[in-house]
Amino acid sequence: MKASMFYRIAAVLLLLFAVGHTLGFRQPDPAWGVDALLASMRSIHFDVLGSNRTYWDLFLAAGFSVGVFYLFAAILAWQLGGLPLATLALMRGTGWAFALCFAAITVVSWRYLFIIPIAFSIAITLCLTAAAWLSAKQVPTPPSRA
Repeated sequence: MKASMFYRIAAVLLLLFAVGHTLGFRQPDPAWGVDALLASMRSIHFDVLGSNRTYWDLFLAAGFSVGVFYLFAAILAWQLGGLPLATLALMRGTGWAFALCFAAITVVSWRYLFIIPIAFSIAITLCLTAAAWLSAKQVPTPPSRA
């Protein structure tokens, strides 16, 4: 497979991850028994540098920020998938940084989350790692001057 295909697969997974996270992170299961906690998070207000906020506001901000990041990452992966091999080779630092970022997200997911984000994180990390690896390997060699 080519690096571009791995970037495109990662982009689709990232888009699905962004949508799933954005729609799902605010949906607690009643079986968890966290209704009182959530009510407290929504009702207790405090001042943060001149803004009246609740912990629910901070929770929403963090959750939506993650969704925005995943959407940006999907766009970046799609764009990387459309670049010529020679350009990808020049951007190998970006490709490896992208893969390492998702490796770190995989570790965080493994430690603190559950099977769906863990599976998405692993799959995205594998695709981005393969794409970064192949980007350097698939560089066309310039024709020799004879």
